Amino acid sequence: MTDGSTARPRRATAPPPALGDPARLRALADTGLDAAPDEAFDRFARLVSDLLDVPVALVSLVSADRQFFPGAVGLPEPWAERRQTPLSHSFCQHVVDIEVPMVLPDARLYPRVRDNLAIADLGVVAYAGMPLTDLSGRVLGALCAIDSKPRAWSAGQLRTLADLAAACSSELRLRIALDGAQEAGRRAVQAHERLELLAGVSETLGGTLDVGIALRRLAATMVPLLADWCLLTLVGPTGLPREVVAVHCDPARTADVDRFAELLRTGLSSDSVIRAVLRTGQPRLGGVASVADVARGTTDPEMAAIARRLGIASYLSVPVSAAGGTVLGAITLVNGPQRQQFDDRDLLTAVDIGRRAGQAIGNSSMYGEQRHVAEVLQHSMLPRLPLVPELELAARYQPAADRVEVGGDWYDAFVQPDGDLIAAIGDVAGHDIEAAATMGQLRNLVRGNAFGRQDAVGELMTHLDGAIRGLRLPIAATATLVRIRPRSSGVREVTWCNAGHPPALVIRAGGTVESLEAPPEALLGLARPVRRTSHSTGLAVGDTLLLYTDGLVERRDQSIDDGLSELRSRLAGSDTLPLDELCDLLLASIQHREDDTALLAVRAH
Repeated sequence: MTDGSTARPRRATAPPPALGDPARLRALADTGLDAAPDEAFDRFARLVSDLLDVPVALVSLVSADRQFFPGAVGLPEPWAERRQTPLSHSFCQHVVDIEVPMVLPDARLYPRVRDNLAIADLGVVAYAGMPLTDLSGRVLGALCAIDSKPRAWSAGQLRTLADLAAACSSELRLRIALDGAQEAGRRAVQAHERLELLAGVSETLGGTLDVGIALRRLAATMVPLLADWCLLTLVGPTGLPREVVAVHCDPARTADVDRFAELLRTGLSSDSVIRAVLRTGQPRLGGVASVADVARGTTDPEMAAIARRLGIASYLSVPVSAAGGTVLGAITLVNGPQRQQFDDRDLLTAVDIGRRAGQAIGNSSMYGEQRHVAEVLQHSMLPRLPLVPELELAARYQPAADRVEVGGDWYDAFVQPDGDLIAAIGDVAGHDIEAAATMGQLRNLVRGNAFGRQDAVGELMTHLDGAIRGLRLPIAATATLVRIRPRSSGVREVTWCNAGHPPALVIRAGGTVESLEAPPEALLGLARPVRRTSHSTGLAVGDTLLLYTDGLVERRDQSIDDGLSELRSRLAGSDTLPLDELCDLLLASIQHREDDTALLAVRAH
């Protein structure tokens, strides 16, 4: 398979023996994936590209004679359409071979890959690939980040890539398990139940970044579906338990299981199964167990007495591990004598849950770091408000609750060479780093399009729309553009144009509130040209113009019209409030932050 370029000598190299391993190829086939896009794996590729800032990211699965990409971002043609390459163009085959990450700042300097045709044909220079594995640890491929120039990969980038590879491996295991669930009969039913459990675990762990809440929810998910009772143990810096969450299927045993968890923090002996898992990171399965096993593993006789009341006939204990193998804790599941004994399939399921739990705990730590980075990014994109004679400006940005502080809401204000003030506010579709990047593009485009021009705001908005289409920018956004200029009477003239955005409001001196309504116009970024119109009003001394995004008025349980009515009522009589205080009160009035919110207020003095 070639891309039609000039033929050149190729070094004939035999593929690594690991590629032809029958068990590995069976697992690869059980994923049901091929050289076609898959939304779940494309999402992983986009995350790698965004978080590591690389032009190319791949979910690459390697067979005996090719590699194919169910997830891909940034591949050049014709490879982007083909979604596969021969092994002559594969770096990921070496990750399968060595079974550990492969990190190359400049591939041209490494004998293993410097003759690989991916360097010339795909532009691969810097490469970082993390193994993608099935439940048995067989490496099926790699999640990789690629740059076309030399690059020193940071420890943080590699940690992020490893975490994403762990999540991607879990998705592969789900696909393999789903394929096995279709075999028939009892095994199919059991596999389906396990898949439901794993899906529930992913949802449970992904629903919060609070570790304590996540552990309690996880325990409730596994009991009674997988076990009669369970213990979730997290270790402290000394390697000993610092936090234990326990759940029993019988609510009448809540006091017993809570007491057992309390004693476990300090009552484990050197023969404890849980301590062995925490120390070695290796799972343990006790298909047949009794209270005697508890007695050997504890230093407090009360624990054995409690275990007798709770019921114990079999157990398994698995590590909760972060990327890189660091043991963060252990999950211990226990069945009583009335329930089927644990087997190897239960152990594999629990191991996968342990991996997911480890990833979630790691994510909670990463979230704190990313939240700070995102906050700096967001505020770097929001402008410093200008100082304008006889005008006071105030602005606010507030992210949605429980999300990294970055999104598509924006505002801007700048002074024209002739002294006019241009103010703008908008909302780009989406709530992620991509939306924030698009927001930055649009804000800069607004500035470049309007600065120094005397055109009416409707003409400026029409030209802005044309620029978005002409430059083929993937922007879909609402926006309001305003020009404020003085008049000889002392009343400032306000002209405005609204592209699908919530109407601006004017709080008149005296406390009445006026909505700047006009026939609705389409949002920015549509394929067909739209002729924009200008509208005007006056801004007298003491009047306040308020621009805002829909996060201020939109709720799931009410219409936008109701939200606008509430906002107008809230603003009535607020003309004497200091402008900063008014903005703060508006943000404080949002009871459930379901969307980002931006405000820009201008008051005439």
